[in-house]
Amino acid sequence: MNEKIKINGNTLIELGFIPDKWFKTAIEYINNNELSETEMKEYLESYRRKPMIELHEQPVFFAKNIRAENEEEQGNMNAVINTMNEVMKTPTVVNGAIMPDACPTGAKGTIPVGGVVVTKNAIHPGMHSADICCSVMLTDLGKIDPKKVMDAAHESTHFGPGGRERNQQYRFPKALLASFEGNYFLNENNVIQVARKHLGTQGDGNHFLFVGKSKKTGNTMLVTHHGSRGVGAILYKKGMAVAEKFRKIISKKTLKQNAWIPFDTEEGQEYWKALQIIREWTKQNHICIHNATAEKIGAKAENRYWNEHNFVFKDEDLFYHAKGATPLSEKYMPDITGPRLIPLNMAEPILIVEGKKTDSNLGFAPHGAGRNVSRTVHKKTKKGMTMTEVFEAETKGLDVRFFSNEIDITELPSAYKNAASVRKQMDEFGLGNVVDEVMPYGSIMAGDWQRNAPWRTKRRKKQGKTDDTK
Repeated sequence: MNEKIKINGNTLIELGFIPDKWFKTAIEYINNNELSETEMKEYLESYRRKPMIELHEQPVFFAKNIRAENEEEQGNMNAVINTMNEVMKTPTVVNGAIMPDACPTGAKGTIPVGGVVVTKNAIHPGMHSADICCSVMLTDLGKIDPKKVMDAAHESTHFGPGGRERNQQYRFPKALLASFEGNYFLNENNVIQVARKHLGTQGDGNHFLFVGKSKKTGNTMLVTHHGSRGVGAILYKKGMAVAEKFRKIISKKTLKQNAWIPFDTEEGQEYWKALQIIREWTKQNHICIHNATAEKIGAKAENRYWNEHNFVFKDEDLFYHAKGATPLSEKYMPDITGPRLIPLNMAEPILIVEGKKTDSNLGFAPHGAGRNVSRTVHKKTKKGMTMTEVFEAETKGLDVRFFSNEIDITELPSAYKNAASVRKQMDEFGLGNVVDEVMPYGSIMAGDWQRNAPWRTKRRKKQGKTDDTK
């Protein structure tokens, strides 16, 4: 006869279980229901951890939509392939691809920029990174002076760190606020406050506001490029923490940056919903800037469309993690209203493209021109020239402005891959068809806002240094 027993945490540990938050629930259930030893063991089987999920022995195949045209590009491509080989060993991965603008970022085994990784029933926060939903939006403003658009846009946007002061904030839509308040990951006061402050801001790095004219119609067009700012970074951090908890339980050999949240869990469902809310916030972020610019000059939007190029797209139980890749397939974008946008650099046209999914492109195109070398290495190539000299040589004939009034030479055209090569490889690998181009008039970027950061200015004064590099 099975004798009724009373247990505690030590009992479960002796049975081989690792202490966890479910211990309390299980102990109370077993003791309250006076389970026998046999009944207890049967009940505890539901808590028994399954064996660790092993890595793929060999990298899952991924399409290489890229070709090196010189030694520098060969080195970059080799680094991309090496890091993708490690990514493709992740247990959830079933397919992948790299684009012509691919370049490595982070430690080996981190999804590269220009990479697409397809996983089954799994969302990998590290594969969409902190800049969730980095995206581009275009508004066609008709036959209007691009100089007027540039000036109005400069007054409407905000680049650099932090957000807007309370009296400069854009209105936060009630429906969007309700979505934040209804989500496990986003319903915190600090998250909502950051979402309010950062609405209508573009950050720094390669984010831009671009004004140009349609090659086809001559209409003036406004294009913005940015992601989800601080609010997206907060969600990413939370997502990585949840994914790490799962990694320790189900797949310790998986690299930390490739940890995942199983979609068929409560956490997975809520995280997926949070991603969609952040997507909506980012879209609204673009809209605020575009609408404010148009209102300042009395212009009317004749057309508008947008697309992400840094997000997770779902097709049944498959999740397409695009780290800097433009979706071509309409099934990835529920609110598709037009073709897609691929910017190259401030001196080149923004490409307006359409295309279809193939076995090699997986439904994606490049997101830009990419880089062959790091920002630091690029700076070294300009040794002997002042920043002003580099700027004037590379932006001749364009209205290029840095919001901080400090030139950032790592965002000038020479910092990026050859635009003609990227376009040629788009044709070669079937990565979308160009249906129009936005010919450049000018652009606004953050610039080197850290150059005169208070802490740096204070240090320079203390050391008695002067700035003679402009």
